[in-house]
Amino acid sequence: MIHTPHRMLTGMKKIRFVFLLFITGLSIAILAGVQFGPDWRTADRSSAGIAPDPSELSEAVVQVYAARAFNWRSLFAVHTWLATKTRGASEYHVYQVVGWRKWNGLPVVVREKDIPDRNWFGNPPTILRELKGADAEAIISSIESAVASYPYPDTYHIWPGPNSNTFVAHIGRSVPQLQLDLPPTAIGKDFMTRNRFIDTTPSGHGFQFSFFGIFGGLVSAVEGIEINILSLNFGLGYTPDTIWPLRLRLPFFGIITLSSASRPERLTHNIYTQTTWKCSH
Repeated sequence: MIHTPHRMLTGMKKIRFVFLLFITGLSIAILAGVQFGPDWRTADRSSAGIAPDPSELSEAVVQVYAARAFNWRSLFAVHTWLATKTRGASEYHVYQVVGWRKWNGLPVVVREKDIPDRNWFGNPPTILRELKGADAEAIISSIESAVASYPYPDTYHIWPGPNSNTFVAHIGRSVPQLQLDLPPTAIGKDFMTRNRFIDTTPSGHGFQFSFFGIFGGLVSAVEGIEINILSLNFGLGYTPDTIWPLRLRLPFFGIITLSSASRPERLTHNIYTQTTWKCSH
């Protein structure tokens, strides 16, 4: 009985922590206009109009996209995917993991000709990485090989992985020329696919330790420094040629950067992937 007050205090701290996480996620969701309980059958899957039109651009294209995940998952995470177009092609190939295919007895890895920049069930995509011309053409075959080597084509777990972000991170590690910087909100990116605990970072330019995507850390010239606690990632990155070169890497928010501008102005590209504040000198 002597320890009861201490136990109660510890329990209250845990409750306050969970409540704070909930309020933070809910606040971000309200700011971002997240829709809870949408019907996936009627949710918007049209083009966002940000991919180059193949009829107007003949050169090769590689793009990596992120959009807030479907329904309540958008509080915490984004869904990521890739799209490629070879030189002279009239269509894109889209590569992604779709979890609900598992429940229909289908492989979760999808490779198909499709619109590359579809809204993800009502949530608009953001381009995380884009290569064009010779740079894109040089890595498309490597991307195809990375897709084929993904070790979990029939496995999907929302948390801590493997999931859609695990798949894209696997491609990033396998194709370092992509220099892919996945945001902290890409939950599942830290679930290892090539080695059990230690591997390169998703950009392919650094080193990472991860215990099944739940705990770990990374150091990279692309991502910076990041610590993973229960798949919530906290870290700092570096953006050259800016008045405040550090980039904050935070759960819920994603990547927050500061850049130079003639007057204060806040630009929000996607509250779950990257937010940029422009500041005067």
